[in-house]
Amino acid sequence: MPQTKPMISVENVVASATVNQKIDLNEITRNFTDVEYHPDQFPGLVFRLKTPKTATLIFSSGKMVCTGAKSMDMSRKAVRTVVQKLRKGGIEVRNEPIIDIQNIVASASLGGRVHLEEAARVLPHSMYEPEQFPGLIYRMVEPKTVILLFASGKLVCTGAKKEEQVFKAVATLHVLLEEKDLMIY
Repeated sequence: MPQTKPMISVENVVASATVNQKIDLNEITRNFTDVEYHPDQFPGLVFRLKTPKTATLIFSSGKMVCTGAKSMDMSRKAVRTVVQKLRKGGIEVRNEPIIDIQNIVASASLGGRVHLEEAARVLPHSMYEPEQFPGLIYRMVEPKTVILLFASGKLVCTGAKKEEQVFKAVATLHVLLEEKDLMIY
């Protein structure tokens, strides 16, 4: 059994959303001074919030991508807040946003060091080329995530669509490393 429970921290939640209507991005730039819009470089407008500290890309199609939130709830709240602010600023948004969580990035520490060379031989769906990248890349099948595992016992988990999947992926990997005697405490 694992010696300690891994410390897990959600770093970024990416959500996509749509309000199912066209949005005039030029009107937004006229009504809001603190947005970023350079259509010659990128088709989306950047709408930043201080709380929750996020950046939401808004496209003329009515689609949005919100990044920077530290939880699924915070991500949903950020999108709703952006829509609310648009309405208050005179932008007609008829529909409520339909929000989908696309990706959760989390970091964790397993509380001990890891034998990466041995882990690369033992773990299925893993890749370790220390000349190219110092971490082992582990593609977990269930839950479907990718974990970057370092010799220090620190890791980054990406690809989860629910926070529970992050916790399950990290716990599953930790138990597997323990069972294969790959943890050094």
